Amino acid sequence: MPSSASTTSRSENLISRLSSAVDDSDSKLKALRDLKNQIIGNRTKKLTYIKLGAVPSVVSILSQADADCSSSSSSSSSSCSSSLLVQSAAVLGSFACGVDAGVTAILDAGAFSHLLRLLSNSDDKVVDAGARALRMIFQSKLAPKYDFLQEENVKFLLKLLNSENENVAELGASIITHSCVTRLEQKVLCDAGVLKKLISLLEGSLSLRDASLESLATIFKDNSEVVSQFVGADGGKALNGLIKLMKDRYPRTRLLSCICLTVIRNGSPCYVKDLQIKRDLVLVLLELLDDPGQVGDEAPFALASLTSEMEDMQKLAFEADAIDKLSIHLQNGPVQSKRLQGILLALADLCSKLESCRSRFLSLQVLNWVTSMLTNDSADVRVAACICIKCVSRSLKSLSAGLFMNEMIVIPLIELLHDSCISVQ
Repeated sequence: MPSSASTTSRSENLISRLSSAVDDSDSKLKALRDLKNQIIGNRTKKLTYIKLGAVPSVVSILSQADADCSSSSSSSSSSCSSSLLVQSAAVLGSFACGVDAGVTAILDAGAFSHLLRLLSNSDDKVVDAGARALRMIFQSKLAPKYDFLQEENVKFLLKLLNSENENVAELGASIITHSCVTRLEQKVLCDAGVLKKLISLLEGSLSLRDASLESLATIFKDNSEVVSQFVGADGGKALNGLIKLMKDRYPRTRLLSCICLTVIRNGSPCYVKDLQIKRDLVLVLLELLDDPGQVGDEAPFALASLTSEMEDMQKLAFEADAIDKLSIHLQNGPVQSKRLQGILLALADLCSKLESCRSRFLSLQVLNWVTSMLTNDSADVRVAACICIKCVSRSLKSLSAGLFMNEMIVIPLIELLHDSCISVQ
């Protein structure tokens, strides 16, 4: 097993190769590929190379290759520059994927404008690489936001969405999900034809369809006017298509269609009032809890959103044994903190109104599990545990029996009044 010192030395050597003043494109291509192979899927190595200053070196190669590609009249030189553009963009995309420190380093190094320019390159491979890297950046909350009240930004967005390149169109959808915040922005995009375009993109590839579903949920949120336009589109075919996607073969598509329908249901209940559709929403989300990946992490949050303040949905969830299934997932552990937070919030919402849900929760003997989460390392989990206990403790029967007045619950709650995190306090 290599020592820490030798690993650091090799990393520094790779940075040196990237930063070399020698104009050797082949060497830089090899260095970029070596770096990409090391950091893909490896968060620790990404952070190591970020600290060593790899990102500015990669951006420098990207910038120079972009300039060379624009000025070169030689096909061989242009081909070499294109290869450097593809590899450097791929490396930056990998640094941005799931690592906010990578996004920060990329933006600080001035890469954003260079990546945008790649979208206009004549080489499709370069365009693909640029679009993928930008999509990774827009998955982070740190990515720049587009103000859709500015006409030029709406025109730019439509240009992306109308692109025949699906990676570029998917980038456009990602920008909507990240940037569209206000009801006015939702209306502006809808009036500009974005809603109609997103509906058509649901017929695209799997990744484009999923990106479009996320964007639709964003422009639907708390906006009954936009929802009404969607429901009326194509004589109701758009809504029917969305309902059918709940039964899609791909878990993420099922999740995103459920999220879209939940947003519609919460903002405009009249459009999702069929009992079977509501029951299917609950059943699909409960099924997705079993997914071992990101879909399973997000499913309990979607279930919490579906049942929050909605007694009819809470009753349907209770009838589908949601309390039991969530409790099993809570006890099966170890559970990743985000998923744990979602499960606790879903249990909290289910127990917020109905005594039947609270009674079932208490009968399953999971209160001690929830109480143990009050000391979890994650502040988000501690907050969710507090909310869950608060909702369950609304049971007058249990309160009068003194169930919540034992030291296992009271002492941790008192200690959280002095928690280092304000939201926990």
